[in-house]
Amino acid sequence: MQVYPNCTVSFPKYIGDNVCHGGDYNTAKCGFDGGDCRDFNAKYPNCTVLYPSSIGDGYCHGGAYNTAGCGFDGDDCEDFNAKYPNCTISYPSWIGDGDCDSGDYKPGTTDWNEFGYYNTAECGFDGGDCTSGTSKNNEEHEH
Repeated sequence: MQVYPNCTVSFPKYIGDNVCHGGDYNTAKCGFDGGDCRDFNAKYPNCTVLYPSSIGDGYCHGGAYNTAGCGFDGDDCEDFNAKYPNCTISYPSWIGDGDCDSGDYKPGTTDWNEFGYYNTAECGFDGGDCTSGTSKNNEEHEH
């Protein structure tokens, strides 16, 4: 890649393709994805997520997306945060989806409880999907 000789990414063709890619693409040595991330970085200078195009896409993403630095997912999490201000989970869409979720699954791991819990008072006992905070009283569903 002649324009960015120090840019070492898996898919160089993504640089300058009019889509802001995160991670190593959105760095100075890759020209902030060949300029594709200029608007994103100006609006969210403290937001470092893998998929910047998910910010403000109309869907509330959790984790690093639902932070002040990312504008609470470009305001996509406004309703969720108003209803569950102390519920910190990775998949807000699982709240109130009809399944009682026991923990917060992190892809690539077998530990459902590594990053928070859905079946808590803070999360409205999974948005009403669980009958209480104890798993004995619930039929739990793991996504």
